[in-house]
Amino acid sequence: MAWAASRARTALRTRTAKTERTPQRPSRERRPLPWPLRLLAMLCAFVFMVAFAVVLARLTLEPSPASVDLTHTNMHPGRSLRAYLDQPELRDAVKQIGGNLLLGVPFGILVPVLAPRTRGILRILLLTAVVMLMVEFAQGALITGRAFDIDDVILNTAGALIGYLLLGRRLSRAVHARKPKQKQEV
Repeated sequence: MAWAASRARTALRTRTAKTERTPQRPSRERRPLPWPLRLLAMLCAFVFMVAFAVVLARLTLEPSPASVDLTHTNMHPGRSLRAYLDQPELRDAVKQIGGNLLLGVPFGILVPVLAPRTRGILRILLLTAVVMLMVEFAQGALITGRAFDIDDVILNTAGALIGYLLLGRRLSRAVHARKPKQKQEV
């Protein structure tokens, strides 16, 4: 018994000595880019966001002759998606669904870089949904040949989620440092 206790103490001393000699691992906290690169990244993101806003306005706020057959208000999620998928040409369905998904991707990539407080899946989804709802309301109320479609909002928001998960989160972390959590003293 004494032999086992002695051996356990020796093993404990050896482990303690090893941990005292090994340097602490660096924390996994990511450091942001140097400030000139951060400034350049923010400027590029701003330019792309302005360009995206122009493209969004041109695509959504001008009458579309291709959408004349589909010009009806849709407040029921999934109804327009079924109509797209029931079209005889698969290419038309892919254009409608894929186009609406792609329209949301820039939000998921650029918004967290421009506004780090919006970083997070729920914040990106909420912000994109609000912006796209406003666009759809404007389409339905102001543009001849366009109508409000809740499926467009859902697809745009899903596109923003894809963009955020694929690239937006990483870019935002590279440009903006996370604030370290304050240790609370007891």
